[in-house]
Amino acid sequence: MSKSVIIVGAGLAGCLLAVYLARAGWNVDLRERRGDPRAQGNIAGRSINLAISARGLKALRRAGLEETILKDAIRMPGRMIHSRSRNLAFQNYSSDPSHAIQSVSRSALNLALLNAAAAESRVTITFQQRCVHLDAARGSVSFIDDNTSQESSVSAALIVGADGAYSALRGIMQKNEGFDYDQSWLSHGYKEMCIPAVTSGKYAPFAMEPKALHIWPRGGSMMIALPNLDGSFTCTLFWPNKSTATNANGFDSIRDPATARAHFEREYSDALAVMPTFDNDFAKNPVGAMLTIRCQPWSMHGRAVLLGDAAHAIVPFFGQGANASFEDCESLTDALAAHPNDIARALAAYENDRKRNADAIAEMALTNFIEMRDKTASRLFRLRKKFEHFLHGVVPQFYTPRYDMVSFATIPYADALARSRKQDLVLTVAAIAAPLLLIAFALVAWKLSR
Repeated sequence: MSKSVIIVGAGLAGCLLAVYLARAGWNVDLRERRGDPRAQGNIAGRSINLAISARGLKALRRAGLEETILKDAIRMPGRMIHSRSRNLAFQNYSSDPSHAIQSVSRSALNLALLNAAAAESRVTITFQQRCVHLDAARGSVSFIDDNTSQESSVSAALIVGADGAYSALRGIMQKNEGFDYDQSWLSHGYKEMCIPAVTSGKYAPFAMEPKALHIWPRGGSMMIALPNLDGSFTCTLFWPNKSTATNANGFDSIRDPATARAHFEREYSDALAVMPTFDNDFAKNPVGAMLTIRCQPWSMHGRAVLLGDAAHAIVPFFGQGANASFEDCESLTDALAAHPNDIARALAAYENDRKRNADAIAEMALTNFIEMRDKTASRLFRLRKKFEHFLHGVVPQFYTPRYDMVSFATIPYADALARSRKQDLVLTVAAIAAPLLLIAFALVAWKLSR
């Protein structure tokens, strides 16, 4: 069987998959709707920094790109919590000091992966290609060249849709009977802001501690900031799209820089002090939307398959979007290698491996949003985290925090979720039982003393 593949989408997952498959002997036709970012100097679309952790690093290592990416990454072993009164509290992500997530520029990572794909002799890359039709049974897909308006049809043994949350290929597949699709929009939107580099201060050129993910949790909303190599921080507001009786500070009521500045003076005063471009940033940067996408099946006629955000877009609050997509690339590559003469069987094996894990990380990402915005400022929450780290340090075979399993291990997401639920149940029972035992011991001691 011809080892030819058309990959729709030259984003993070599409480029990494192109590298993997080319090295496995596949002829790769990589098509991208946007223009060539190497000519533009950046990547269009979202620019929220990425948090790359163990899963993503493993996948990059397999492609020989780990060192290239890490040299331009900033290590973050924990998060810094900012209170309204400007107090700071640092929370380690793990009891193991060697564990950290890496702050990486989305555009820089995409460029590195694109260059790696372009360097492979078996890969051809074409830009300005808009996917408009799919005939999965025949293994053909049609594109319109946005430069010439000409439509062309190409065929291959395998077609992969790696074209993101708003996937054109998935949109075509959705029109077929038996395709289940669900999208859930988060009630919050996001807006990007900036803390630029400074010329003086304790952390110069950084305005704040660079080795941390900064969070301003405000109960129902928050702001985060990730460091960049040039000394700046990429800040992201996560606010409700619509104000409510319990949270009046939504994007619908805070629309202009003057209103936003007054709000920041109350809620994020320490950040506002180091945001000289605040008014311009707030005025020009749009409010983005976040959604969770679940669909099934991921493949059609044993010839076309979805991968990454096209199959399972998630919200960004566990920092696992890119990491999960990279795991997809490994799983699909391995499945194709395990079933070299049966692509349909390989696609079924890939989906069987990844679907349950995609659903699990989608759930955990939503849960982590609540934790970040509502709980990280709580003393009780911090005490619980310290206790979790203590247990992990003393009896790691008995207890591993969910964050460690997700970010610092490659345990399947579904297994990590199931195990963390069992551990939480044990801790809850222990928390209830401990005071009762103390009371019982006290009563026995009192009776014996009489």
